[in-house]
Amino acid sequence: MKSVLLYDGECGFCSRVVSVIMRHERQQTLYFAALQSPVASTLLLKAPHSRQLDSVLWVDVDSDLAAQRILSRSEAGLQVCSYLGGWWQALRIARLIPRPWRDQLYDIVARNRHRLLRSVACELPTASNRQRFLNAADDVSLLHS
Repeated sequence: MKSVLLYDGECGFCSRVVSVIMRHERQQTLYFAALQSPVASTLLLKAPHSRQLDSVLWVDVDSDLAAQRILSRSEAGLQVCSYLGGWWQALRIARLIPRPWRDQLYDIVARNRHRLLRSVACELPTASNRQRFLNAADDVSLLHS
């Protein structure tokens, strides 16, 4: 099973979060795609409720490219912490906080994300990481390998 992190591709804060993930990850198995991309539309085709979410989404995809699990908001963030491993896993203690409260905090950050890092330009992926960014509908085929 492969995992894809869907994020707001028009948000400097969100792009910075993706850069932090790539800098700290150990496995380098996570794929990335903008919520505005054809890839996101394809992956969320059978999950119409997820297409309306203005949130980071963690999507586990099976070999038939069907979304098997979709996590949003604070659950997606905590899954990222699990994926990163190391000291990032300590942040999983936030699971002790009831999900509605965690999601409220997430929503506050999400509503203000465009103001948080306004002047930050989106970083381009390195040549070695470029294949992990899924932009076009054809890129979904990379999840088969």
